[in-house]
Amino acid sequence: MKKSQKILFDFAFTFATLSLAFGVNLALQELFDTRIMIPMIFVLGVFLVAWRTRGYFWGIAASLISVLAVNYAFTYPYWAFDLISPECLSSAAVMLIVSIMTSTLTTQLKKQEQMKAEAERERMRGNLLRAVSHDLRTPLTAIYGACSALLENYDELPRETQIRLLTDIRSDAQWLVRMVENLLSVTRIDAQRVRLTKHDTVLEELIDAALVKFHKHYPDQPVQVEIPDRFVSIPMDAMLIEQVLMNLLENALFHAKGMKNLWLRVTISDSRALFQVEDDGCGIPPERMKELFTGNLPSDAPTDSRSSNMGIGLSACSAIIKAHGGEIHAAHRPGGGTIFGFTLEMEEAHHGKQ
Repeated sequence: MKKSQKILFDFAFTFATLSLAFGVNLALQELFDTRIMIPMIFVLGVFLVAWRTRGYFWGIAASLISVLAVNYAFTYPYWAFDLISPECLSSAAVMLIVSIMTSTLTTQLKKQEQMKAEAERERMRGNLLRAVSHDLRTPLTAIYGACSALLENYDELPRETQIRLLTDIRSDAQWLVRMVENLLSVTRIDAQRVRLTKHDTVLEELIDAALVKFHKHYPDQPVQVEIPDRFVSIPMDAMLIEQVLMNLLENALFHAKGMKNLWLRVTISDSRALFQVEDDGCGIPPERMKELFTGNLPSDAPTDSRSSNMGIGLSACSAIIKAHGGEIHAAHRPGGGTIFGFTLEMEEAHHGKQ
């Protein structure tokens, strides 16, 4: 939220809260002919303003305005100011103390939340760095070795060997591209420097695009698709959601050992779209479930590069879905296997959300 928008929000909230307190007090005075609750209602209003706004200014301003309102409309002589009365001075002191104490506590809480968020971001960066620090060298070393073998022994190597080496180079290069895409997505969204660009995207077109890209790399792996028959349009950053689907499909392909079937399902319920990638493979140990979307691999996890990419890829998926205001989860599939799912809102609820 921009600074001007924050100031406008604080002003609007302060004005609305004090207007409501003033109106409630007028109603109580008119209906019940009582003034006992008037100071307490204004104190509550000052507390809410100091709690919800930023800094000290609005809370102190609300306390002063409340004192003037009580003195002018609810203290004899009515509809006139008597600023030197003991009641006015005591009310001003109480409300100022309430606003300053509340603003101080709120400021401290916000600072603690910012420090906690920053610590979480640093933890994610550390996890990502640990996951890729040595694993990026593995495919690069393989590419270098294969290229060197081709260059130095080109005339001596059989054609079949040359094709195999080139295929390995392409496979490792594709993996590196996917790794870099995932890392860029996580850092881009985590830094919150880029505003998500959401457009209404036709579900069928999104699924077709993701499957075309998936089958281009893995033509031998069929995917069973189940989506609604009716026209469905969802606001999203289509390129990022396509990347999430690719990551989840690749994750099943590489890690669901013994998999025979792979499903991609989309269901619509309560203004939400639920995407699910389901496999009937070996499943995931319960102790690893809680670490799936953090990018933090357990110490006993396999150390090959594709295993590291599982954590990084799912961490990227989590960052992308959270940036869309959705939720992502994983669960054991009845009968064996794993279900990865995420939800997206069918309507854009918060414009400009990062």
